[in-house]
Amino acid sequence: MGQQQVLEETISQLIHPGKGILAADESAPTIAKRFTAVGVESTEDKRREYRSLMFSTPGLGDYISGVILYEETLDQLSLDGEPMAALLQRQGIVPGIKVDKGKGPLANAPGDEITFGLDGLEERLLGFREQGARFAKWRDVYHITDTNPSRLAMEANAEILARYAAVCQSLGIVPIVETEVLIDGHHTIERCAQVSEAVLREVFRALDRHGVGLEGMLLKPSMVTPGKSHTSQASPEQVAQATLSVFRRAVPAAVPGIVFLSGGQTPEQATANLHALNQHAPQPWQLSFSYGRALQEPAQHAWAGNLENGPAAQDALHLRAKLNSAARNGAYKPEMES
Repeated sequence: MGQQQVLEETISQLIHPGKGILAADESAPTIAKRFTAVGVESTEDKRREYRSLMFSTPGLGDYISGVILYEETLDQLSLDGEPMAALLQRQGIVPGIKVDKGKGPLANAPGDEITFGLDGLEERLLGFREQGARFAKWRDVYHITDTNPSRLAMEANAEILARYAAVCQSLGIVPIVETEVLIDGHHTIERCAQVSEAVLREVFRALDRHGVGLEGMLLKPSMVTPGKSHTSQASPEQVAQATLSVFRRAVPAAVPGIVFLSGGQTPEQATANLHALNQHAPQPWQLSFSYGRALQEPAQHAWAGNLENGPAAQDALHLRAKLNSAARNGAYKPEMES
């Protein structure tokens, strides 16, 4: 099977109708914050226990097509002694891997950041592929102020995203290109739309320069929303209209799927907004989800570090996956929450 066929087969599984992606790739500092919120110390054993419970949730593969793993997790065995990737595959779920190495300040661009991790990327991807990973994810972030993101930040991050995507495709690994326009701040939905469109246009220019096949990648962007500190918040329909207006102008139709990040939205908000987006179907791309906290937060509270709470935590994850599956089909209703 050629590389293009491999990419297409993986993408077909990832954007399967009614399914979305679970982002379980929190770095050690990030998951420590999540665990602290539910009174749990973040040790390697506890992280292994929690993720093993999540990945073995009965019926998870009915609603989840892929899981993005952190490198530590890909190396771990489940509570039953099975490699985590194999556990997911047994559920009919495609294993993926986060490959960026985090972010830091961008020189000569006050308030902007750049993502690290290109050094040694090909070698690392080959190892991850041997362990079962069939897709990868790289995240760039963009802060919104009156002056951010700068042109330098947009160009520099787009170049790195394109180089990452090109390496992935050369190895038959589907790249997920994540452009997170941060929800932090008091900006308007119009300002978010302006920034989102500029970021996306720059990214697709860079992808074209590097010969990245759009049919062999997925886009993981933010929805277009006001800043979370803005005095006026948007309804799901306003979010859907603003988001689709930007994406129709900036995202080529050749991209097979857009898997939105939740980006600070509550679980209920992320589901309602995804539903509103899919009320405007059909679009050139599949509109799906790649949620982290918006899928896992209720499960983490139910688990609270106690293995005996595993079934309750699995039920909480299963419910949120099922609700987002309904939203993916434009069939979600708020009363389904109960």
